[in-house]
Amino acid sequence: MSDNSISLNKYISSTGLCSRREADKLIEAGRVKLNGQVAKKGNRVVDGDTVTVDGKSLHSKPKPIYIALNKPPGITCTTDQRDPDNIIDFINHPQRIFPIGRLDKPSSGLIFLTNDGDIVNEILRVEHNHEKEYIVTVNKEVTTEFIERMSNGIPILGTITKKCQVEKVNRRIFRIVLTQGLNRQIRRMCEYLDYRVVYLKRVRIMNIKLGELRVGKWRNLSEVEVKSLYKRIDK
Repeated sequence: MSDNSISLNKYISSTGLCSRREADKLIEAGRVKLNGQVAKKGNRVVDGDTVTVDGKSLHSKPKPIYIALNKPPGITCTTDQRDPDNIIDFINHPQRIFPIGRLDKPSSGLIFLTNDGDIVNEILRVEHNHEKEYIVTVNKEVTTEFIERMSNGIPILGTITKKCQVEKVNRRIFRIVLTQGLNRQIRRMCEYLDYRVVYLKRVRIMNIKLGELRVGKWRNLSEVEVKSLYKRIDK
């Protein structure tokens, strides 16, 4: 075995086609061939090997793309282009990219998009406890009791939310930092306390801040941001 070999699932994910987990599913389904032979999990790839998925050749890793988008309300974080509001058509990037995680359709703010399938699972893994910060406007006054209860855990979706940082910004606006990603978590937490979210914006993911990026606009992450991102996921 060559010292320069990499696992087949990592090779597939490195081309931007999908994550490693999804690559394993493609291999198990018999849709991947390595040098013309049906591949198996555990196969390794060296320079000069040919890898095909559904008969189409995969090429070596393209230049990685890491984008920060200020998602507007109404855009869906899906790659399914049958959805007229999908994020891929909205951003209209010349390269094939996909979102890392999601942000509810009615919500706005920071979301990453990339062609690096290998980084996706690392960022999304729950045990990494990556921070995500939000500014939330609700329909009535933010009280001291509300802040305390939100901070200490709310029963939703059959579990108790993790303790988190919550602080009042002004009468109807609060800031919250989560390390969880439960479905519609902030909205459900507020609903439990008889509050309704009027506006929700994500302003930070880990070390990357939304900053002055205007709604609907995107930018490439800086080299410093990418290096810091990789450092935080130990990649």
